[in-house]
Amino acid sequence: MKPRVGVSACLLGEAVRYDGGHKRNSAVIDRVGPEVEWVPVCPEVEVGMPVPREPVVLTGAGRMVGATSGTDHTDAMLRFSEARIAALGPLDGYVLKSRSPSCGLEGVPGPPSGSGLFAATLRRLRPDLPLAEETWLEDDSRRRAFLDAVRAHRQARR
Repeated sequence: MKPRVGVSACLLGEAVRYDGGHKRNSAVIDRVGPEVEWVPVCPEVEVGMPVPREPVVLTGAGRMVGATSGTDHTDAMLRFSEARIAALGPLDGYVLKSRSPSCGLEGVPGPPSGSGLFAATLRRLRPDLPLAEETWLEDDSRRRAFLDAVRAHRQARR
């Protein structure tokens, strides 16, 4: 049985992004995919946002708001994130979409933490889970280190 790894659904080519597109990533699909069982999640769609939709941004206060309307999605996203992460069951790792206001691990414009809301919740609730952004997996040594950590997590979980 392969390790179960959560993944931002857009990275697998699912058309769930705000503009109706995807961010299919060959390192995720072709290099990591054969080693793992993917568990795709799109927090924005799963919280009820349509495709296409108004883009969201994170403010300096860490609020997730519509880029033009200012509609605040923060509380709904935080409630969703906690419930969805609990419902995922056992995971051995997670690959997240870089710079996403939901899924980015670091360098997300706006919040003091630099993380998207779902990613920050994932990090808080599952601090031992190996995490990576898709851009990290394009580097051979970082990809190997992530897969080694995923396998070690699976072994420890068993």
